Amino acid sequence: MKDAFGAPQSLLVLGGTSEIGLATARRLIACRTRTVWLAGRPSPALESAAAELRGRGAYVRTVDFDALDTESHETTLGKIFTEGDIDMVLLAFGIPGDQERDEEEPLSAVRVAQTNYTGAVSAGLVCAGALQAQGHGSLVVLSSVAGERARRADFIYGSSKAGLDAFAQGLGDALHGTGVHVMVVRPGLVRSAGPDRSGAAAGTDTRGGAAAGAPLATVPFTRAPLVTTPDAVAAAIVTGLRRRSETVWVPGALRAVMSALRHVPRPLFRRLPV
Repeated sequence: MKDAFGAPQSLLVLGGTSEIGLATARRLIACRTRTVWLAGRPSPALESAAAELRGRGAYVRTVDFDALDTESHETTLGKIFTEGDIDMVLLAFGIPGDQERDEEEPLSAVRVAQTNYTGAVSAGLVCAGALQAQGHGSLVVLSSVAGERARRADFIYGSSKAGLDAFAQGLGDALHGTGVHVMVVRPGLVRSAGPDRSGAAAGTDTRGGAAAGAPLATVPFTRAPLVTTPDAVAAAIVTGLRRRSETVWVPGALRAVMSALRHVPRPLFRRLPV
């Protein structure tokens, strides 16, 4: 259950090496979160992330999780909930793909869709069911502004995020009144803290070769307007949890920007440098 400060005492991160996911875990540990599960493909990075959070005073466990192996989700994630209640699930995995390659290689495009949408729907429903069974908890879904309106530059990735966003909103409505809170987070461009990262849109994994079920990573430093950071997204998530928000934009000004862009006529929108 949440403590007196409104922070979850237990956290499950799907995409266990996500910069945003780990930044959120750090903030929540500082707010008295004591148990953290990091779910992702086995890797030195996953173990390093777990060790770092243990150093901050949390009890941390890792679990093998593959977004594309949907048949394993109910068993893999269900076992976590048998260990005890989970107060918050953060769905933080996804891949950006490569737009040019994916247009020429449909199977690559399908992989983006299956990871970002199908895998997320599967994991999201399993976790939502478990949260509902225990009678409380929050499911936080990392979406993206890329899903707000299809852009020529990344419409395959954007369409997968649009589907995920719609799914999460509908799931939130379905769970209203059950004690389970669903919050959709829509970051803009996210500046990465790590080297050798590239990506086409906010909250994306490293471009090319990313493992299914790998975490959402971020784009390298950019001077683009409304750029944000993993820690800023984490701060917005913590604030949103405290306020029981249903939708969180990061930075907040993106709400007005995207509201305007949604109504720009398509002939004009095609010419915008967005």
